[in-house]
Amino acid sequence: MSKIPFWLRVLVAFALGTGVGVAFGQQAVPWVEPIGDLFVNLIKMLVVPLVFFTIAASISRLGEGALGEGGGGKAVRLGVVTIVWFIITAGLAVSLGFAIGHLIEPGRGLSGLPLADVKPKVIPPVQDVLIGIVPTNIFKAFAEGQVLSVVFVALFAGAGLSALGERAAELKTLVSQGSQLMFKLTRWVIQLTPFGVFGLIASVVGSYGLESLTPLLSFIGAIYLACLIHVFVVYPVLLKLHGLRVVAFYKGVFEAQQTAFFTCSSLGTLPVSLNAAIEKLKLNPAYAGFAVPLGANMKMDGCGAIYPAIASIFVANYFHIELTQSHYVIIALTAMLGSLATAGVPGVATVMLTLTLSTAGLPLEGIALLAAIDRIIDMVRTATNVTGQILIPTLVARENGLLEPASPLMKARAVASEGAGV
Repeated sequence: MSKIPFWLRVLVAFALGTGVGVAFGQQAVPWVEPIGDLFVNLIKMLVVPLVFFTIAASISRLGEGALGEGGGGKAVRLGVVTIVWFIITAGLAVSLGFAIGHLIEPGRGLSGLPLADVKPKVIPPVQDVLIGIVPTNIFKAFAEGQVLSVVFVALFAGAGLSALGERAAELKTLVSQGSQLMFKLTRWVIQLTPFGVFGLIASVVGSYGLESLTPLLSFIGAIYLACLIHVFVVYPVLLKLHGLRVVAFYKGVFEAQQTAFFTCSSLGTLPVSLNAAIEKLKLNPAYAGFAVPLGANMKMDGCGAIYPAIASIFVANYFHIELTQSHYVIIALTAMLGSLATAGVPGVATVMLTLTLSTAGLPLEGIALLAAIDRIIDMVRTATNVTGQILIPTLVARENGLLEPASPLMKARAVASEGAGV
């Protein structure tokens, strides 16, 4: 199988899974669902130790000049710049969502759709989310997979290792070796992606059937179109403006995009995303080890920007509500800032839609209308999220000289310099 390109193995698995789901329907689910669940569990198993070891090792190297001159102060500035870029690209995503929503007008002319038994998510206050980042019990945070808390503990531990210097040399080496071990395990699990894809897609098609998608095809099409434009038009423009190779970037993130598409989990894809950023795109490990996990919690262009924008238009059309200019402003601000405030809250797409509809005064019943197709659209939403979670650290790394000389993103520039006699 190693002679067959990875992308082709995944594509064949996708086709086979779809065929099994269509042919056997619900009867296939008990047989194929465990295959997909096992793959997802393997990925999730790696998240907490990978995040801890990678961030702790990265921060511990700050005192050794891993980010160049400036050390900790530069790390803080990079964190602020990264979050600003999160907000900027979220603004672009929600604007695109509005444009596509008005072009396709999903929900217009529909009536009598069944309401699924779904309750809106309870949105915790921002201060509760922020307080919850600091765990009262480190081991409980690790056991429950509270990734933001794990990030905090890793930052704290890394800072302590950096402050101790040579007195903790052996422990720093151990943490660095732990990071390398997790990357090795991640590479092994990635090779199982075709099997996971087969189980996941066969389970989805078998559970819902293709006929269940027909009434909402315009909404599904709007989400997919907006996400694809954002990933393959907006993001390449940003890469070009930073003098980076577009094709090299997408080659580097392809496995992460595939994993995100089929697992529907940004956090579950985090091991693959880190592998892409550090080992394939050659971002500075100290910066990437912090920025990519941060993005996995706070950077949600698909779930937190495009989806609420188009879903709001769908709900307004279905319930015959005319959206005003103030509606659009409220939806845009909520979409741009909401994912930062709901970082670490499970089911972020439903949370964001709840937050957006309630803030804009639109019927929350719209959430139940879209529940049946959530898995189908979550695939492209999550792939969009993950692409952005790697893109922003890439742009910031380029702006701050944190791309390794061996990065494939820079080869075109290097060749041009040689040709100019530099």
